[in-house]
Amino acid sequence: MHEQTNEAQGARYSPTSIRATWAGTGSVEDASKALGFSRAKGYDLVRRGEFPCRVLRIGRSTRVVTASLLRVLESGEPEYSGAHTGHCASS
Repeated sequence: MHEQTNEAQGARYSPTSIRATWAGTGSVEDASKALGFSRAKGYDLVRRGEFPCRVLRIGRSTRVVTASLLRVLESGEPEYSGAHTGHCASS
C-alpha cells in the first residue's frame, strides 16, 4: 500500500502532470518535491541562489517558473537562476 502512495505522488509531480495542471509558476514546495528533495532543502537552495531552475520573487512570495522546472526535469541539467536573474525588476 505504501508503494502505491509513492507511485501516485510521483505521478503527481511527473512532467506530464505538471504540464497539465500547473499554471505559469508553482510553489517552491511542489517544485522541490518534483525534483526529489524536501521543502526545507528547496528554500535553502533558493536563499543561496542555487535552486536548479528559475525562481521569481514577487513581493514576499517566491515562485518557480513551470517551463524552467519542466526543462530541468526532462534534461536532468540545472538552469541555475543565479543571484540576480531570478528577481523581477519594477517597470
